[in-house]
Amino acid sequence: MRGLFLLGSLLLLVFLLWPIVRRLLPPPAGRPRAIQDELVKDPVCQTYVLRSRAVSREVGGTTHYFCSRECAARFSAMRGE
Repeated sequence: MRGLFLLGSLLLLVFLLWPIVRRLLPPPAGRPRAIQDELVKDPVCQTYVLRSRAVSREVGGTTHYFCSRECAARFSAMRGE
């Protein structure tokens, strides 16, 4: 009878603690998370900016990203455009 009580107590303890233990474990290896946004480098001032917030210009089939309209204008001036 005492063994049955200990077994029941142990099962109850595991049942109550499992959610806490599960949060401490690393997430299961599945699909890698998609990158929501990435950093791009401004060719004029060499700073990094989120692509979603960058000013973009296409030059010669290549898209360039800038931190501001001023850097985009300076890039155009350097290229003689």
